[in-house]
Amino acid sequence: MRVVFAGTPEAAVPSLDAVAASSHELVGVVTRPDAPSGRGRRLEASPVRRRAEELGVPVLTPTRVKDPDFLDALTALAPDACPVVAYGNLIPEQALQIPRLGWINLHFSLLPAWRGAAPVQHAIMAGDEVTGASTFVIEKGLDTGPVLGVMTETIRAADTAGDLLSRLATAGAALLVATIDGLETGDLVAVPQPGEGVSLAPKIEVDDARIVWSRPASAVDRLVRGCTPAPGAWTTFRGERLKVWPVTVVTGDEVPPAPDGGGGAGGGALRAGDLRVTKKAVFVGTGTTPVRLGTVQPHGKKPMPAADWARGTRIDMGERVGDE
Repeated sequence: MRVVFAGTPEAAVPSLDAVAASSHELVGVVTRPDAPSGRGRRLEASPVRRRAEELGVPVLTPTRVKDPDFLDALTALAPDACPVVAYGNLIPEQALQIPRLGWINLHFSLLPAWRGAAPVQHAIMAGDEVTGASTFVIEKGLDTGPVLGVMTETIRAADTAGDLLSRLATAGAALLVATIDGLETGDLVAVPQPGEGVSLAPKIEVDDARIVWSRPASAVDRLVRGCTPAPGAWTTFRGERLKVWPVTVVTGDEVPPAPDGGGGAGGGALRAGDLRVTKKAVFVGTGTTPVRLGTVQPHGKKPMPAADWARGTRIDMGERVGDE
């Protein structure tokens, strides 16, 4: 079959490679336009565009998918199907009608769970034990189309969103190609999604990644892992943001008592947001048991081990993180 692949971020590259290596003819790639990146805000091509150019495949970068020029260019490519992985734009009705077999999306959840832009992050933050990937036919609704294929993946205890997405991107690439194969042979039957079990996974904004230390330690742990690497979980210290990488949930017995028996940085029991600093570790109180910080990044500085940050900062007794 003639296929046109649509995708943008790094997570879509394994699928692009799998489609390119398949028996199908990859006649074009659609991706988001070059976007500002880094401190210099220089325009950079998407990972999918860079890989497509390495493969020598024609690339289309429409600002709007409904632009007549793009629709004409896509029509000229005469695709039988358009596989999609994290493209980042809604596909309008005019474009949906162009490929004979439709636009086939690889979505990183077990639909109808976690429809939306951030299924992997939300699955971790919700404490799900199992997730997966689904291929489905794109229609006008948000991730509501009939399902063609499914694979499952266990969420490991220490998984960050980056870890889990990497595994799903690799395994999902094989699922996507198998789906296209099945569409070509006519062996696949699209199954409507059930009306029960629907959950939404909107994009994680920076404000959503703020740590609320009064929540249980398990919830703090899941939030941090779900926001790693992006947008990055954070708290505040001395009025400035402190970015937080994955933490370790500990028991109260693992936190050494403070010599003075008081509260805060040098105290006894840790309240939510209280700091306890030792030579080798930094502990923070939560709504339940404490957590041990791993890597942190103070405002304007590079990431560093929490113990190094504490030594350089010289945390005073009674200081806390967060101001909720």
